[in-house]
Formats: sequence, C-alpha cells, structure tokens
Amino acid sequence: MDLNDQTEWWRHSVCYQVYVRSFADGDGDGIGDLPGITGRLPYLRDLGVDSLWITPFYTSPQHDHGYDVADYRDVDPLFGTLADADTLLARAHELDLRVIVDLVPNHTSDQHEWFRAALAAGPGSKERERYLFRDSPDGTPPNNWESVFGGPAWTQVDDGPGQPGQWYLHLFDSTQPDLNWRNPEVGDMFEDVLTFWLDRGVDGFRVDVAHGLFKVESLRDQMVPDDAAPSSVPAESTTASPASSPAGSPASSPAGSMVERTMRDEPMWDQPEVHDVYRRWHDVLAKYDGDRILVAEAWTQGPESMANFVRSDEMQQAFNFSWLLADWSAEAFAEVITGTFAALEAVGASPTWVLSNHDVVRHTTRYGGGARGLARARAATLTMLGLPGSSYVYEGEELGLEQVDVAPAFRQDPSWFRTGEPGRDGCRVPLPWGGDQPPYDFGPGTGQPWIPQPADWASLTVEAQAADPDSTLTFYKRALAARRDQADTGGHVEMLDLGTDVLAFRRGPLTVVLNCGTAPVPLPPGEVLVASGPVTEELPGDTAAWLR
Repeated sequence: MDLNDQTEWWRHSVCYQVYVRSFADGDGDGIGDLPGITGRLPYLRDLGVDSLWITPFYTSPQHDHGYDVADYRDVDPLFGTLADADTLLARAHELDLRVIVDLVPNHTSDQHEWFRAALAAGPGSKERERYLFRDSPDGTPPNNWESVFGGPAWTQVDDGPGQPGQWYLHLFDSTQPDLNWRNPEVGDMFEDVLTFWLDRGVDGFRVDVAHGLFKVESLRDQMVPDDAAPSSVPAESTTASPASSPAGSPASSPAGSMVERTMRDEPMWDQPEVHDVYRRWHDVLAKYDGDRILVAEAWTQGPESMANFVRSDEMQQAFNFSWLLADWSAEAFAEVITGTFAALEAVGASPTWVLSNHDVVRHTTRYGGGARGLARARAATLTMLGLPGSSYVYEGEELGLEQVDVAPAFRQDPSWFRTGEPGRDGCRVPLPWGGDQPPYDFGPGTGQPWIPQPADWASLTVEAQAADPDSTLTFYKRALAARRDQADTGGHVEMLDLGTDVLAFRRGPLTVVLNCGTAPVPLPPGEVLVASGPVTEELPGDTAAWLR
C-alpha cells in the first residue's frame, strides 16, 4: 500500500491522547483542566507529536467522567470555560499542533435537557421518541441485553401511580440513556454540535462508540449460546486484574477476549444505518478547510468491518484495536499488519496503530510489568512507529507508567460499582511532572489528586526522565524524531523472514526488526537509527531497532 501521494496531515500524524482529568491541573483542585493542558502544550511539541486528542470536557455530572454529556456546546466548570477552550486551540495551533476533541453520540447524560423533558412528558410523547423507551407490562426488562458496565441494559422509570413505568435503554451506565438515532431530531442536533466546534477551530472529532448509535429496530433479544451469558461488551474495558492473567492472554485484554466477538450475535452494535450518519458528517467537515477529520472508536468484528467506517465518503480514520489486542508474538503482530493493509487497501484508507488508551490496561503491564514489561512496551512502540499510517500515544506511556492497583476507596469507574471488577481507574492516575512526592507538580495544589498517585513515582516524573539519557521519555523523543525524519519513506511494507520469533519488515530504505523471543538474533546489515534498548551486532530479546 503506497501512501506517498497522500499528503493530508492525519495520514502520518502521531496523536497524543490527553485524558483531561489526569493530564495537568491548572487551578489546584486536584483535577486536570483545559488551562492545565494549555500550559503543558510546549511539552507535547518538544515530545515530537503532531496532534492531540482531548477526552470530553463538556458540561457533565461526571458519572462516567465526561462521557455522560449534559450540554455538548459548553465546557464543564470543572475544566474551565469556552474562553479557555478557545485559548487552548489558539495556542496549540501556534505550536503547529492539531486538536481533536471527543464526541459522544450514542448516549447523553440523564441530566441532558432532552432526557429531563422526556421523563416529564411521559409515555407516547415526542420527547421520549428522542431516546429508546419501551413498555414491558410483565415488569421485566424489554429484552435480554446487558450493559457494557454490567447488569441489565434497561432501567425502569416511575410514570406515576397505577401504571407500570416504561424502561429506557442504556448500553453503558444507567445515567447514560441511549439516543434514538431513527429520530431525525437527533441527527440534526449533532450536525449543529459539529458545526459549533468546527467554527471554533477544532481539527477533528474522535467519535465514541462509533459502531453504536443504531440498534436493530425491533430491539429483539440477543441470541446467546446455552453455555454463555448475554453480552454487549464491545468497548470500554471491564478487564480482570492484570495480576491474575499472564501478559498477552485474553483475560488481560480489554473487554475480556475480543476474539470471542466473532461468534456473538450483536443486534445492538454495528448496524448498517450508522454509515449514513458518517456520510452526512463527512459532508459537514468538507465545508471547512484544513483537512478536518473523523476518527472512529469502533470495536467491530474484524478488520473488514472496521474498514467500512473509513470508506472515502465516511470517516478518515478508525482505531485499529487489532494491534492493541495482539499477543506478544512475531506471528500475531505480522497477522495484524498484513490483515490491516489487506482490509484497508480495498477502501483506499490509511491505517492507525495504538497500544494503550484510557479504557484498557496499560501495555507495560499487559506485557508482564516490571523491566520485562517495559522493554516489551518500548519495543512494541518502536515497531508501531515504523509502520505507515498514524499512531496514537496515550498520556503517560512515554514515561513507562504501569497500571496502578487503585485502592477500592478511591475507585470511581462506574463499571466498578456495577460489577465489582477493578475497572479502568488504574490507567487514569494523574501524570507525575516533577518533584519527589505526590502530587508530583500535577498542579499548584499540595494534596493528592483525584486518584492518588503512588509514592514511588519520583523516578518516573517528566523532570527526572528528561535528565536521564536512558529513560523511556528520552527514548520516545528519540523515536519520534527518527519517525519524523523517515516520514517520507516508502509506504509499501515488505514483510521479511528473519526467524520464528522475529517480526521484520522493510519500508523504503527503512528496515524494522522486533525480536519477540528471548535469545539474541543477528541484525541485518545497515546503520542502526534508533533502538528500544541496547544493541550490538545482535538484537536482544524483547527489543526492536530501525536500520537504514
């Protein structure tokens, strides 16, 4: 697949994900905010990324940390003001950083004016037609669907004495009612939201649960094998504790094992009508200059269905979760690479690569934790950065942060309250910037931030690692600088056979080698441009290198 003639900025971008609550605190309340991000933008420029994606900062009661939106056209006071958003966009553009914001179209908060009006209006009203309300006279949920966060995907409301209350669908928390995308009012509202933020200068949108929105119109039961429970798990992780599963095993992957999804009936996900929405949005973005983009968070059945989201008249990108989900093996990584290019070539799209985000166990931990997990994490990152397409980096992975075992008293993920599983808080602990004790210069405050930071993070701060030539932060800067130098090399990837445990490919003058085994292997001829760890004439296990 040759990408040389495709010059849009996003085709080769390295995008840094900012989890707004945990990146940087500007006002000292222990919670990250927009002024905090603005103050740290030079760090992102110096790191060497091209763009940033910011998780939701809209008005919200924060039951799901902003993914429960009460007003899509305003900033929650917890994070700042609309003026702060404008300042952030202007400063980012001054530094040649593009800004992608999160959009949550599958559901709103139960505090959104539409849902409050629906509750007040009662059954049969046009207000309730904006959501998925259903009757169930026998007092049981209207179907057998389960919430991603555990338990039934339906909640019954109180419609007054003498009559059974209706039920509303929520594929996530009960405070996040699903919208009825068959109602034209919903599509019109989101077109207005897109326009509002595009007019303010955003460069694109990451679309949350992009494979959601439409459900089978009948809302029929999910067909479930006799030996399995109903499941609607397609997205956010409700993973078991990483300590209970070996690195790379299905149980340490997000949402259990995504490979199981190929055997599941899913009437609540990936319905064909959703693509009409993105064709409409594509036309909205086309009215603006500067290559504005849509990025799909779409947990689909495989690369082929993922490619449907990036057809030429729909989205520009979709997260390639196959890379994140792959076991630690040369064979698994090779299958992801070849499968991804095969699926995307048919629609003329460019790939994305990602290893961590705010919904999954950090990949340093998934790969085993400790020194070995960090070595593998660095090697996988360098390999990913050597592939054509764009890469997504989650805040803190450039510091080598591991998943934190957050004490139950401090867990805030709604999945924890619904299932009793640890949830996602462990990958969302606020970043350490400097100093030798919490809050590690996270903000001007002196106490622990909203999720407490570990007491042993002093050596992992940005300040400490910036002064260490062997640190993970220094490695990321070196790797990103090398990637920028190689951005114009050939897009075609030629897979090489260097042994069972070795993933190797050539891309123009660049050769990328990853040793997934334990024994050193000979390096092919060439100058080593960058490596994830020390190398000689041989490449150690759990190490990657670029050669020219």
